[in-house]
Amino acid sequence: MIRILTASPEFLPGQIRQNYQLMIQEINRAKEEQADIIIFPELSLTGYFIGDLWESPAFLHESEAYKEKIIAAAEGITIIFGHVAIDKNKKNSDGRLRLYNAGFVAQNQKLVANTIGHFYTIKTLLPTYGPFDDTRHFTNILRVAAEENTTVHKLIAPYDITIKDEHLQIGLLLCEDSWDENYFLSPTAILTEKQSHLLVNLSASPFSLEKQENRHRLFSAHGKKYRIPTLYVNRSGVENTGKTIYLYDGITFAYDQNGLLIDESIPFQSRRKLWEFEPRTRQLIPTEKKTISHLPPLLSSLQYGLKKFLQMLSVDHVTIGLSGGIDSAVNAALYRSILPKEHLLFVNTPTQYNSTTTRILAKTVAENIGAYYTEIPIDHFVDETKQMIDCRSISSKDRKITLHLSPLAKENMQARDRSSRVLAGLSSAFGGIFTCNANKTELTVGYGTFYGDLAGAVAATGDLWKYQIYQLGHELNAYFQEDIIPKDIFTLKPSAELSPQQDVTKNLGDPLIYDYHDYLFRAWVESSSRPTIEDTLRWYADGVLEEKIHTPLTIQDIFPTAKDFICDLERWWTLYTGFAVAKRIQAPPIIAVSRRPYGTDFRESQMTPYYTDTYYEWKNKLLQ
Repeated sequence: MIRILTASPEFLPGQIRQNYQLMIQEINRAKEEQADIIIFPELSLTGYFIGDLWESPAFLHESEAYKEKIIAAAEGITIIFGHVAIDKNKKNSDGRLRLYNAGFVAQNQKLVANTIGHFYTIKTLLPTYGPFDDTRHFTNILRVAAEENTTVHKLIAPYDITIKDEHLQIGLLLCEDSWDENYFLSPTAILTEKQSHLLVNLSASPFSLEKQENRHRLFSAHGKKYRIPTLYVNRSGVENTGKTIYLYDGITFAYDQNGLLIDESIPFQSRRKLWEFEPRTRQLIPTEKKTISHLPPLLSSLQYGLKKFLQMLSVDHVTIGLSGGIDSAVNAALYRSILPKEHLLFVNTPTQYNSTTTRILAKTVAENIGAYYTEIPIDHFVDETKQMIDCRSISSKDRKITLHLSPLAKENMQARDRSSRVLAGLSSAFGGIFTCNANKTELTVGYGTFYGDLAGAVAATGDLWKYQIYQLGHELNAYFQEDIIPKDIFTLKPSAELSPQQDVTKNLGDPLIYDYHDYLFRAWVESSSRPTIEDTLRWYADGVLEEKIHTPLTIQDIFPTAKDFICDLERWWTLYTGFAVAKRIQAPPIIAVSRRPYGTDFRESQMTPYYTDTYYEWKNKLLQ
């Protein structure tokens, strides 16, 4: 039996020396456990989402030097790892050095050539969707085939290595190479045709709540179709694209030649797994009993991502504005789940519009958590700001006007004084950062204030719809095994409490009907087909809107007439495709857990709402 260790330590983006040390530790441990092969994921030494650091000659030179160190460590063990390959004899079309996202096999302190004599496997399928922009930096094997006047089929080949007098043919795949459903060629099919005994996929695949189900569907189908076992190794850690924080779950799993799942590691927890492989029967066998995670994936992913991101910022003290509502309570409990209570400061900043109910609930959350707590009324701050601006005369050389604050402007002043004035000042004194407690529903339509509740270092729950905020709240209470978030917060009407029209004691609050708008906005944002207002109106006219967006409510109960529905629809569509774009651009980075997070994955520049001619035709028909 050949012993194979899969290892995915928490690699750091762009930190080659530290990543090398992590790999060496794993290699030494693998030798102690008498493993014959150790496998690391895609781009292990360098990181994946490292921006244009790929253009730095000094960085690339260092990556080459440490690649040689990894090769030198392949003594008494075979090392399979993902890394960048540099072709010094070629340049890209932009004149820069030719780079390949590649896989390497090292044995006896030297690189092993594959069956056609090449010393690395080039990633064949380079993704350009979602957060990926691989073709900006890497060249794929299709271009190499064209340059060498040959075929891709001839350039893709397995590695024939000898271990314990057994010949083992390993087919190497780099992440997307297995996600071949919508491509015109299949590296998996080619490697199977060339008599590979085992497929190994080296991945850097960002986490999402739907990802694991899709992975298993795909790899199970490959096993059944090609009758070959597959071992999958994904990265661990966190990478930030500049606007969006992506997580890697570090998961390893294996499928047998019948497409059946053999075993898998626990996302965000297991960093290594030992397997045994019999080349003649092609059987993969886990050497340890499968363990089961008791943490829900939503909670475990956010805990992991938030903890690692704070570590990257070198931050361990956090200030949170605690309003008494669900969003801030969930954020407070989430931060407590990864930080000591002494490192948390909660602050309630009431005005005349904040009810006794929410003030008591805010204090209750703080007491349940055991964190520091203070209450700072801000009416006098807001009044000072109003007095400075409202009815102020301003003049130019030839004219003079008087400024007046609208009711909305006065509401926004409260939000700005809370965040930019109080929370920013307190976090400076307490140390660390202050948070943004926004959710995805609010970000979608810009229901938040510039430099106010949209301020903060990170929006931990910014990729969660409102219904997921409630779900996370229940998961946190289960995690702490007590109602750390009081039950009354779950039933309280969500409200910004910025005016008499948002009085929670009278069941007044946000203008959003979350059980409807959550699902409508999710369809607009996360659907692969990106439906527009035209599609939404057509679904309404055809009586299939509830089915299309999966809302738990009945549309007719919310909007008695077509006019009511259209008025609401146009209000939110105008905000979503209009001014909310500017707010999303300036909002803090979010932790990505959905299939389409804002930021790098959701690319937008338009700030002018658009309505098609067909939309107006549908609208006129419905209003006649």
